[in-house]
Amino acid sequence: MSDPDTIVIHLTREPALVLYDWLWREDEAGRLPIGHEAEQSVLWTLEGELERLLVEPLHKDYVGLVEAARAHIAGTDASREGER
Repeated sequence: MSDPDTIVIHLTREPALVLYDWLWREDEAGRLPIGHEAEQSVLWTLEGELERLLVEPLHKDYVGLVEAARAHIAGTDASREGER
């Protein structure tokens, strides 16, 4: 039985990685767009859930994985160049 107060969002790995990286960078730099303390709590919860689910932040080529995910999502990765 599902909890009516629970919202489930499905993301594939690449968008989840890009979102996590953005949240982490903005949080570390103190630039999260916070208008109320509850918003900060929600963003921290989201960041924590993504960190718990992703293995990429522990990978030695984390930066490269994020860059590849961004390029793929934006449609600028080299593997798609021939499709244009």
